[in-house]
Amino acid sequence: MSAKISKPIIGISIGDINGIGAEVTMKALQDNRTYKNFTPLIYGHGKALSYYRKLLSMEDFNFVQIRSLDEIQHKRVNVINAVEECPEIIPGVETQEAGKMALEALKMAVEDLKAGNIQALVTAPLNKNNINSEDLKFVGHTEFLTEAVGAKKSLMFMVAEQLRVGLVTGHIPLSKVAQTVTGEKIKEKANLMLQSLEKDFGIAKPKIAILGLNPHAGEDGLLGEEEEKVIRPAINELKDQNKLVFGPYPSDGFFGMVHQSKFDGILAMYHDQGLIPFKSIAFSNGVNFTAGLPVIRTSPDHGTAYNIAGKNLADEGSMRAAIYLASDIIQYHESLVEEE
Repeated sequence: MSAKISKPIIGISIGDINGIGAEVTMKALQDNRTYKNFTPLIYGHGKALSYYRKLLSMEDFNFVQIRSLDEIQHKRVNVINAVEECPEIIPGVETQEAGKMALEALKMAVEDLKAGNIQALVTAPLNKNNINSEDLKFVGHTEFLTEAVGAKKSLMFMVAEQLRVGLVTGHIPLSKVAQTVTGEKIKEKANLMLQSLEKDFGIAKPKIAILGLNPHAGEDGLLGEEEEKVIRPAINELKDQNKLVFGPYPSDGFFGMVHQSKFDGILAMYHDQGLIPFKSIAFSNGVNFTAGLPVIRTSPDHGTAYNIAGKNLADEGSMRAAIYLASDIIQYHESLVEEE
């Protein structure tokens, strides 16, 4: 096992420079107390941060430009250029150049993450539309990271202090959800959630709820058979392995009756089933955590928000929570190493 890292480096990929990524990152890092436990390294371009510092009247936001990680300065915000020339910055406008830079920043950060040069990665929001091309199908950060680190499986895990929601299926069309929800997939994602709750959040004997797929959880087969034929058998198999899993629950009643407070995690069958209640309850401090990877990656739970980009209206709460969660997980992992 490696020794404790004296000052972990948390990388932050800047995302789309025409969105709110730079703004929420700068605002989240304004408090110098955040550097007590880690050193921030932004993958983007110094000119982009200088642009937004002036536009948003954030003269007290300071950073140091570095060319390699050998030059990193602790107790400072470090910035490394992911591209040689910064594209033109047009807040609120989708451009191909901004998409290319977002992708290059992400790739550069992921390479350093894989190499162990940084101890965690926080990804600011980007726009899939100006990244996708004939050569690249970018579905989302979760899928990109999973493939990049050579992992066979991962879990999109939305995390807040009062709520944790994972997804059986992620960025796929709703028309393909039912055929993708299999017993094996449910058991895989449930086990990833249980392992993460123990390994990353320090919860002994975690207890999770599994939602149904159909309205009213199928109502005994009247509104669909997936609960009885797929979901319930998977839950029973997990129970036979002494896992604390319960369900399937109708999602509307589950959240309407505030049952989420009784569980350490909730496993939803598809994207909107899990993310609509999550963002309704915890949008200002919610974090997207990719569980099941050999590396730590978090992100805010919002997108590029072009409509408010450059207007000094973006709330940095989710980005700050993403950075703090990455730092907390690093520290928890280090404490486990020390105990060994």
